[in-house]
Amino acid sequence: MVPLEYYLILSAVIFAIGVIGVLVRRNLIVVLMSIELMLNAVNLTFITFSRFLVRCRGRSSCSLSWRWPPPRPVIGLAIVISVFRHRRSLDPQEMQLLKW
Repeated sequence: MVPLEYYLILSAVIFAIGVIGVLVRRNLIVVLMSIELMLNAVNLTFITFSRFLVRCRGRSSCSLSWRWPPPRPVIGLAIVISVFRHRRSLDPQEMQLLKW
């Protein structure tokens, strides 16, 4: 059996890669993929604790985000296409101009 710490370290590494991707990259598609990595790291943590604590709450909360994976990239791609049509750029710094 794999120890609890290994799963938590893996989750922390995946989350850190996602945070670095959001902070460093200037491409909107890479930023969206990094956010997806962070969500998966949190789901891995929920499932790890639910397995080691023998409770079903963590698994049920993760099932909501893992059952509907196809709509998330489609919605993100629709946002990217809409922003590109209006701004002709995918620079996240220009997204600040979209605020009212």
